[in-house]
Amino acid sequence: MDSFKVFFPITTVIILTAGTLFIMWLGERITDKGLGNGTSLIIMVGILARFPQSIGQELSFRSTRTGDILIFIIEIALFIAINMGCILLIQGVRRVPVNYAKQIVGNRQFGGARQFLPLKVNSAGVMPIIFAQAIMFVPTMITMGMNNASLSKMFTDHTNGWYMLIYSTVVIGFTYLYTALIFNPKQISDNLKHNNGFIPGVKPGQPTTDYIGTIMDRITLPGAILLALIGILPGIVQLIFGMTQGFSMFFGGTSLLINVGVILDTLQQIETHLMMRQYDGLMKSGRIQGRQTSSAVQI
Repeated sequence: MDSFKVFFPITTVIILTAGTLFIMWLGERITDKGLGNGTSLIIMVGILARFPQSIGQELSFRSTRTGDILIFIIEIALFIAINMGCILLIQGVRRVPVNYAKQIVGNRQFGGARQFLPLKVNSAGVMPIIFAQAIMFVPTMITMGMNNASLSKMFTDHTNGWYMLIYSTVVIGFTYLYTALIFNPKQISDNLKHNNGFIPGVKPGQPTTDYIGTIMDRITLPGAILLALIGILPGIVQLIFGMTQGFSMFFGGTSLLINVGVILDTLQQIETHLMMRQYDGLMKSGRIQGRQTSSAVQI
């Protein structure tokens, strides 16, 4: 028994480390040979693997009561509607018109075209929700040692009103913070100036930087609010419909954003291969019918 206590931590660390290395290697192989990010695909498959069991538990829970089958059908319809709304949030862009000056090189004319600069409504993706969940663990650990049930419920119970308010505020704050870290209006302005591009009615240089930054600040606010709403949706639907916790997790949070984001990214990769007539991805033979139009939604 003593030897088991000694070797159990060692073997656990070895097995977990080996499994992590294998998953990382498998993700890299999928990225090299397949479509999209391999690690994201593995995470998505791990999330979707729990979906049949969760929906089975919810159906079993509803079948024990008279008239609850109709509620289950409403839940499925709401689940589809939330997924559609999440797609609009992820794919939504604000298109800023950009004109390029004409250039004559020899006997040829270059430029003179009008294009659009797509600014995403949700540039931060799923990262603000991940950061918010990590931050919420800190007060949870503090309140656990205080033996205060009401205070602990504010940071652990996702159906609690105070939890939703604090969580939404943290998500909105991290959305602005992460967007400011990854989005650089000055770099975009310099690239436009370098390529002889300009926004109609806006002078190149610092005015263009300020203009792009102002637009980004305006569209980030509704994106952050919608992202916070997705983060607290599991608690809202569980509170309203009284569904099981496992099934409610698929109505929002990181599970929904990762699933929708990875699926959309994979579809985009497939469309890119179709348009370039390259079929050396996951399948060596055959033909995949894909959409030939852009899936971005203008807002």
